[in-house]
Amino acid sequence: MELSVIIITKNEAANIGACLQSVSFAAERIVVDCGSSDDTVAIARSAGATVIETADWPGFGPQKNRALQAATRAWVLSLDADERVTDELREEMLAVVQDPSFDGYAMPRLTSFYGHVIRHSGWYPNYSLRLFRRTAARFSNDLVHEQVVLDRLPCGQLRTPLVHHSYVDPDDYLRKVAQYSTLGAQQAFAAGRRGGLTTAILHALSGFLRSYISRRGVLDGRQGVMAAILAAESIYHKYFKLMLLTEAAKRRR
Repeated sequence: MELSVIIITKNEAANIGACLQSVSFAAERIVVDCGSSDDTVAIARSAGATVIETADWPGFGPQKNRALQAATRAWVLSLDADERVTDELREEMLAVVQDPSFDGYAMPRLTSFYGHVIRHSGWYPNYSLRLFRRTAARFSNDLVHEQVVLDRLPCGQLRTPLVHHSYVDPDDYLRKVAQYSTLGAQQAFAAGRRGGLTTAILHALSGFLRSYISRRGVLDGRQGVMAAILAAESIYHKYFKLMLLTEAAKRRR
Protein backbone atom coordinates (compact mmCIF):
# COMPACT_ATOMS: atom_id res chain seq x y z
CA MET A 1 0.00 0.00 0.00
CA GLU A 2 1.43 3.41 -1.00
CA LEU A 3 0.98 4.69 2.53
CA SER A 4 3.17 6.25 5.23
CA VAL A 5 1.93 6.01 8.82
CA ILE A 6 3.25 8.72 11.14
CA ILE A 7 3.08 8.63 14.96
CA ILE A 8 4.57 10.99 17.53
CA THR A 9 5.39 9.51 20.93
CA LYS A 10 6.68 10.04 24.43
CA ASN A 11 6.64 7.14 26.90
CA GLU A 12 4.16 5.05 24.91
CA ALA A 13 5.71 1.63 25.55
CA ALA A 14 2.31 0.26 26.59
CA ASN A 15 0.74 1.28 23.27
CA ILE A 16 3.21 1.60 20.44
CA GLY A 17 3.63 -2.12 19.67
CA ALA A 18 -0.08 -2.78 19.18
CA CYS A 19 -0.50 0.47 17.26
CA LEU A 20 2.26 -0.41 14.80
CA GLN A 21 0.96 -3.96 14.45
CA SER A 22 -2.44 -2.63 13.42
CA VAL A 23 -0.82 -0.82 10.47
CA SER A 24 1.66 -3.50 9.45
CA PHE A 25 0.18 -3.32 5.94
CA ALA A 26 1.62 0.18 5.38
CA ALA A 27 4.69 0.60 3.19
CA GLU A 28 6.29 2.92 5.75
CA ARG A 29 5.82 3.49 9.48
CA ILE A 30 7.52 6.49 11.06
CA VAL A 31 7.73 7.20 14.79
CA VAL A 32 9.02 10.58 15.98
CA ASP A 33 9.88 10.27 19.67
CA CYS A 34 10.56 13.10 22.10
CA GLY A 35 12.69 11.88 24.98
CA SER A 36 10.95 8.68 26.03
CA SER A 37 12.39 7.21 29.23
CA ASP A 38 10.67 3.85 28.75
CA ASP A 39 11.03 1.24 25.97
CA THR A 40 9.01 3.11 23.33
CA VAL A 41 11.95 3.56 20.93
CA ALA A 42 13.20 -0.02 21.29
CA ILE A 43 9.72 -1.49 20.77
CA ALA A 44 9.09 0.68 17.72
CA ARG A 45 12.39 -0.28 16.12
CA SER A 46 11.87 -3.96 16.85
CA ALA A 47 8.49 -3.68 15.11
CA GLY A 48 10.24 -2.42 11.97
CA ALA A 49 9.36 1.26 12.24
CA THR A 50 11.69 4.09 11.31
CA VAL A 51 12.35 6.00 14.53
CA ILE A 52 13.45 9.63 14.69
CA GLU A 53 14.42 10.98 18.10
CA THR A 54 14.12 14.69 18.88
CA ALA A 55 15.61 16.53 21.84
CA ASP A 56 13.07 19.35 22.00
CA TRP A 57 9.28 19.54 22.16
CA PRO A 58 7.84 22.27 19.88
CA GLY A 59 4.18 21.31 20.42
CA PHE A 60 1.87 18.76 18.82
CA GLY A 61 1.43 20.51 15.47
CA PRO A 62 5.12 21.23 14.77
CA GLN A 63 6.14 17.76 15.97
CA LYS A 64 3.65 16.12 13.60
CA ASN A 65 4.97 18.28 10.77
CA ARG A 66 8.42 16.84 11.51
CA ALA A 67 6.98 13.36 11.09
CA LEU A 68 5.20 14.43 7.91
CA GLN A 69 8.44 15.78 6.46
CA ALA A 70 10.03 12.37 6.98
CA ALA A 71 7.27 10.54 5.09
CA THR A 72 7.95 9.52 1.49
CA ARG A 73 4.82 7.75 0.27
CA ALA A 74 1.97 9.31 -1.70
CA TRP A 75 -0.57 9.01 1.15
CA VAL A 76 -0.16 9.59 4.88
CA LEU A 77 -2.12 8.25 7.84
CA SER A 78 -1.58 10.13 11.11
CA LEU A 79 -2.15 8.10 14.27
CA ASP A 80 -1.75 8.49 18.01
CA ALA A 81 -0.07 5.62 19.84
CA ASP A 82 -3.30 4.69 21.65
CA GLU A 83 -5.23 4.25 18.39
CA ARG A 84 -5.75 1.08 16.35
CA VAL A 85 -6.71 0.44 12.72
CA THR A 86 -9.15 -2.46 12.35
CA ASP A 87 -9.24 -4.83 9.37
CA GLU A 88 -12.43 -3.13 8.17
CA LEU A 89 -10.86 0.33 8.30
CA ARG A 90 -7.78 -0.95 6.48
CA GLU A 91 -9.93 -2.25 3.62
CA GLU A 92 -11.86 1.02 3.36
CA MET A 93 -8.62 3.03 3.29
CA LEU A 94 -7.18 0.72 0.63
CA ALA A 95 -10.21 1.33 -1.54
CA VAL A 96 -10.11 5.14 -1.36
CA VAL A 97 -6.33 5.36 -1.82
CA GLN A 98 -6.57 3.26 -4.97
CA ASP A 99 -9.34 5.42 -6.40
CA PRO A 100 -9.42 8.73 -4.50
CA SER A 101 -12.09 11.37 -4.95
CA PHE A 102 -10.55 13.77 -2.41
CA ASP A 103 -7.10 14.78 -1.15
CA GLY A 104 -8.02 13.88 2.42
CA TYR A 105 -10.44 11.73 4.37
CA ALA A 106 -11.87 12.16 7.85
CA MET A 107 -12.82 9.09 9.84
CA PRO A 108 -14.98 8.60 12.94
CA ARG A 109 -13.26 7.66 16.20
CA LEU A 110 -14.71 5.11 18.60
CA THR A 111 -13.23 5.83 22.01
CA SER A 112 -13.11 3.61 25.07
CA PHE A 113 -12.99 5.29 28.47
CA TYR A 114 -11.67 3.03 31.23
CA GLY A 115 -12.60 0.07 29.04
CA HIS A 116 -16.13 1.24 28.19
CA VAL A 117 -17.04 2.51 24.72
CA ILE A 118 -18.48 6.05 24.65
CA ARG A 119 -21.08 6.58 21.92
CA HIS A 120 -22.32 10.05 22.89
CA SER A 121 -20.92 12.92 25.00
CA GLY A 122 -19.41 14.49 21.86
CA TRP A 123 -16.92 11.62 21.67
CA TYR A 124 -18.58 9.82 18.76
CA PRO A 125 -18.49 9.99 15.84
CA ASN A 126 -15.95 12.83 16.39
CA TYR A 127 -14.72 12.82 12.78
CA SER A 128 -11.00 13.55 12.43
CA LEU A 129 -9.05 14.13 9.20
CA ARG A 130 -6.27 11.55 9.39
CA LEU A 131 -5.75 10.14 5.88
CA PHE A 132 -4.44 12.56 3.27
CA ARG A 133 -2.29 13.00 0.19
CA ARG A 134 1.21 13.84 1.42
CA THR A 135 1.82 16.77 -0.93
CA ALA A 136 -1.61 18.34 -0.35
CA ALA A 137 -1.68 18.91 3.41
CA ARG A 138 0.19 19.95 6.53
CA PHE A 139 -0.53 20.22 10.25
CA SER A 140 -1.42 23.51 11.88
CA ASN A 141 1.28 24.88 14.18
CA ASP A 142 -0.93 24.70 17.28
CA LEU A 143 0.71 23.57 20.50
CA VAL A 144 -2.33 21.36 21.18
CA HIS A 145 -5.51 20.40 19.32
CA GLU A 146 -3.64 20.62 16.02
CA GLN A 147 -5.48 19.93 12.77
CA VAL A 148 -4.64 18.70 9.30
CA VAL A 149 -4.91 21.62 6.87
CA LEU A 150 -5.73 20.59 3.31
CA ASP A 151 -4.67 22.75 0.38
CA ARG A 152 -7.95 21.97 -1.35
CA LEU A 153 -11.31 21.32 0.24
CA PRO A 154 -13.63 19.51 0.76
CA CYS A 155 -12.44 16.28 2.32
CA GLY A 156 -14.16 12.92 2.13
CA GLN A 157 -15.49 10.82 4.98
CA LEU A 158 -14.89 7.18 5.79
CA ARG A 159 -17.56 5.02 7.43
CA THR A 160 -15.41 2.70 9.55
CA PRO A 161 -14.22 4.08 12.90
CA LEU A 162 -10.68 4.35 14.14
CA VAL A 163 -10.46 2.64 17.54
CA HIS A 164 -9.13 4.86 20.34
CA HIS A 165 -8.09 3.38 23.72
CA SER A 166 -8.13 6.47 25.92
CA TYR A 167 -7.72 6.92 29.68
CA VAL A 168 -6.93 3.39 30.80
CA ASP A 169 -5.91 4.31 34.37
CA PRO A 170 -6.02 7.31 36.75
CA ASP A 171 -2.36 8.22 36.19
CA ASP A 172 -2.95 8.39 32.44
CA TYR A 173 -6.03 10.53 33.04
CA LEU A 174 -4.22 13.02 35.28
CA ARG A 175 -1.18 13.19 33.01
CA LYS A 176 -3.26 14.08 29.97
CA VAL A 177 -5.34 16.65 31.85
CA ALA A 178 -2.16 18.33 33.08
CA GLN A 179 -0.42 18.28 29.70
CA TYR A 180 -3.33 19.47 27.57
CA SER A 181 -4.48 22.14 30.00
CA THR A 182 -0.98 23.61 30.24
CA LEU A 183 -0.52 23.72 26.48
CA GLY A 184 -4.05 25.04 25.98
CA ALA A 185 -3.46 27.87 28.45
CA GLN A 186 -0.14 28.78 26.86
CA GLN A 187 -1.69 28.79 23.41
CA ALA A 188 -4.64 30.94 24.54
CA PHE A 189 -2.34 33.40 26.31
CA ALA A 190 -0.09 33.72 23.25
CA ALA A 191 -3.20 34.46 21.18
CA GLY A 192 -4.01 37.41 23.46
CA ARG A 193 -6.68 35.81 25.65
CA ARG A 194 -6.80 36.53 29.38
CA GLY A 195 -8.74 34.91 32.20
CA GLY A 196 -9.82 34.94 35.83
CA LEU A 197 -11.32 32.53 38.35
CA THR A 198 -14.93 33.33 37.41
CA THR A 199 -14.14 32.64 33.76
CA ALA A 200 -12.59 29.30 34.69
CA ILE A 201 -15.61 28.23 36.74
CA LEU A 202 -18.19 29.30 34.16
CA HIS A 203 -16.36 27.63 31.27
CA ALA A 204 -16.01 24.41 33.30
CA LEU A 205 -19.72 24.39 34.14
CA SER A 206 -20.59 25.02 30.50
CA GLY A 207 -18.31 22.17 29.45
CA PHE A 208 -20.04 19.74 31.82
CA LEU A 209 -23.54 20.70 30.63
CA ARG A 210 -22.51 20.57 26.98
CA SER A 211 -21.06 17.07 27.35
CA TYR A 212 -23.77 15.60 29.57
CA ILE A 213 -26.90 17.34 28.25
CA SER A 214 -26.36 18.91 24.81
CA ARG A 215 -24.23 16.03 23.54
CA ARG A 216 -26.39 13.40 25.26
CA GLY A 217 -23.76 12.05 27.59
CA VAL A 218 -26.65 11.01 29.85
CA LEU A 219 -27.18 8.10 27.41
CA ASP A 220 -23.69 6.79 28.20
CA GLY A 221 -24.68 6.03 31.79
CA ARG A 222 -21.97 6.22 34.43
CA GLN A 223 -19.31 6.70 31.77
CA GLY A 224 -21.25 9.71 30.49
CA VAL A 225 -21.03 11.33 33.92
CA MET A 226 -17.32 10.59 34.06
CA ALA A 227 -16.76 12.00 30.57
CA ALA A 228 -18.63 15.18 31.48
CA ILE A 229 -16.57 15.59 34.64
CA LEU A 230 -13.42 15.08 32.57
CA ALA A 231 -14.56 17.80 30.16
CA ALA A 232 -15.25 20.18 33.04
CA GLU A 233 -11.99 19.38 34.80
CA SER A 234 -9.89 19.82 31.66
CA ILE A 235 -11.54 23.14 30.85
CA TYR A 236 -11.24 24.39 34.43
CA HIS A 237 -7.53 23.61 34.60
CA LYS A 238 -6.91 25.29 31.25
CA TYR A 239 -8.60 28.53 32.33
CA PHE A 240 -7.14 28.34 35.83
CA LYS A 241 -3.66 28.18 34.29
CA LEU A 242 -4.61 31.01 31.93
CA MET A 243 -5.58 33.02 35.03
CA LEU A 244 -2.14 32.37 36.55
CA LEU A 245 -0.42 33.47 33.33
CA THR A 246 -2.59 36.60 33.26
CA GLU A 247 -1.72 37.49 36.85
CA ALA A 248 2.00 36.84 36.26
CA ALA A 249 1.94 39.16 33.25
CA LYS A 250 0.30 41.92 35.30
CA ARG A 251 2.99 41.64 38.00
CA ARG A 252 5.73 42.07 35.40
CA ARG A 253 4.36 45.43 34.23
